[in-house]
Formats: sequence, structure tokens, C-alpha cells
Amino acid sequence: MTIDCHDPERLAAFWCEVLDFKVIEQQEGKVEIGSWEPTVAQVVARQMPPTLVFIRVPEGKSVKNRLHLDVSPIDGSTDDEVTRLLGLGAVKRDVGQGPDRGWVVMADPEGNEFCVLRTLAATRPS
Repeated sequence: MTIDCHDPERLAAFWCEVLDFKVIEQQEGKVEIGSWEPTVAQVVARQMPPTLVFIRVPEGKSVKNRLHLDVSPIDGSTDDEVTRLLGLGAVKRDVGQGPDRGWVVMADPEGNEFCVLRTLAATRPS
């Protein structure tokens, strides 16, 4: 998945922290991150997790993204994850989702929207 941006290094660093990914390739104006370093043989053998590629472009973002990432915390609450992401530089966004939808719309440091969904952390019985 490719994401246009002004500062690929900064945005890649943000998303590495959000997703626990690592930089797997970096060139002038381009940074690719992923949870794995793909090889041709691995990709041919089976479907592999996607990587994110951040490409420097001159124009700015002008409208709401039509494609976005969803983040589901696995080791804490949704509120805890929102707090963590705010600390990394994300901001909350209102895109007309309305109150009490069960997810939180946020934006990365360049304004790309993403959602924080319900937590996948195991719940403790009462």
C-alpha cells in the first residue's frame, strides 16, 4: 500500500511505532515499512502481510481518505490505544461519524485518517 506524503521518513517512523513495523527499504523520497522483509519466494509461496510505502509528493492532502487503516489494540483498551497514539503525534478527527460509534477516527501527523477499533485484548470474567 502506497501513501503519498511530504515527509516519508517522519510518517514511516510514526507508523512503525503505531504498528510495531520496521523500515525494510529506504531511498531518497521513499520509505517502505513492514512486519516482515519480503522475498520473492515467500510472496510466491503464500499470501504475505502487506507493507506500507511512503512516497514524497509535492501536493498536499485535500479531502478525506477513501482508503484508510484500522488499528485494533491487542494488549490494552481502545482508550489506552487512543492515548498512546495521541502521544505519538496523532490527533482525533471528526469526519461525520457521529457519537458512540464504537471506534475513534484519528489522523496521522500528515492528516491521513485512520480508525481505532475495539480492543482485541482478552476480557476478564467478572
